[in-house]
Amino acid sequence: MEVKQMWKIVFEDLQVSMSSATFSSWIKPLSLQAMAAVGESRLIADIVCPSPFHINIVEQRYYAQIKDAFDRATDKQTELRFSVGATPVKTTIKTPLGPLFKTAGPNNGLPTMAMRRVGLRKDFNFDSFAVSTTNEMAHAAAKAVKDHFGAAYNPLFIYGGVGVGKTHLMQAIAQARLYDKPQTTMIYCMGEEFTNEIIDAIQQKTTRDFKKRYRLVKGLFIDDIQFIAGKTTVQEEFFHTFNAILKGGGQVVLTSDKPPQEIPQLEARLKSRFEAGLIVDIGEPDFELRTAITLIKAKQRQIPIGMAEAQLIAGNIESARKIEGFLVKLATEAQIRKHAVDNAMIQGMLGKESRPTEGSIPPLRPNEIIRGVAKYFDLPAKEITGSGRAARLVLSRHTAMYLMRIDYNLPLTEIGYLFSNRDHTTVMHAVNKITLELKNSSLMRTTIGDLRQQLYASYKA
Repeated sequence: MEVKQMWKIVFEDLQVSMSSATFSSWIKPLSLQAMAAVGESRLIADIVCPSPFHINIVEQRYYAQIKDAFDRATDKQTELRFSVGATPVKTTIKTPLGPLFKTAGPNNGLPTMAMRRVGLRKDFNFDSFAVSTTNEMAHAAAKAVKDHFGAAYNPLFIYGGVGVGKTHLMQAIAQARLYDKPQTTMIYCMGEEFTNEIIDAIQQKTTRDFKKRYRLVKGLFIDDIQFIAGKTTVQEEFFHTFNAILKGGGQVVLTSDKPPQEIPQLEARLKSRFEAGLIVDIGEPDFELRTAITLIKAKQRQIPIGMAEAQLIAGNIESARKIEGFLVKLATEAQIRKHAVDNAMIQGMLGKESRPTEGSIPPLRPNEIIRGVAKYFDLPAKEITGSGRAARLVLSRHTAMYLMRIDYNLPLTEIGYLFSNRDHTTVMHAVNKITLELKNSSLMRTTIGDLRQQLYASYKA
């Protein structure tokens, strides 16, 4: 089957499962460049995007939907790879892809079709949402809305930073409702999409169709509602849409990066409506929550990692969204290298992730790092690289190893050689230990911060 034919199938699938604004803005500019079979049950699809920004948005928001469309079309598990380009290359898929569409089965029922129609990610459900003190209030509120749809907390307004789980929780409510009542009319969209659809409706003189589409649904879920602030016509239409849905017994769920009172240029009457429901925040995930998220996401992607590996990832990446992105890259790395995921691979990948841009950190030699750490701890450099086991010596040794690995991505074996030819597993242990302490100890965070300042200042001097 030719790539062009495959893309046509996926393209049409996405067109009917997304709003016109989303499809036109983010899917239409894409093109399928090539596909390659990996074994009997996996495929890699290379997709061309017009810009790095476009890749970022598509990977964060629409990866699952595009992947699902490929999976349905090929009856295989598909991995997506994005690159910047303009002209797609015609290629033929040489390995048979199986039937174009899956036959009906236990997972292809009404709820799944309804979720696809609305544009929900199937992995964004309550079962896969990890709960801790930073999000337990929002989780409890979302559960209440699920159990008393249209009656409890209307609207539910969830706010918080990027990648904390707002979209996940919002989609979990929508998904639970569709599993309970698949016939529920529902719209899920971004604030930007809502805005674009209004503008399109005005330009095309189809505002009546727009009002009919939005005001008659039983569930309205809008991500990043702050986008409508400062847009008079959009806020006017949203106000009437909001009132119509509540009057009809429907449920409204909104997310934002700020609480209503802190959104500039948001009309007072909208703030009042939002405050009449429930406003809950989701804080930044703590170390324990990030560890749980890592384990859940890894299991979803069939990446075999244990608690120690999950803690290593969680200790170095603070955003849940970035954790998911890291796991995608990790799976790809393991596949390309044909090597099982292990601690060394994770550390190597983390080194690449956290390595600063060229010029932001001076190119210090390993011996300069050792001397700088020795000076900071007021110890002879020879003792740090030696075999002494005094607590202060061990701490300084681990710290130097951590800086060499994380800031400069030096190979584990090379670092071990510098410290009396120690084994690479000893270096891995040191890096893991400092990583975990950074999350639990303000003193360790101060130590690493001060050390970096001292090292870089001495270099510039």
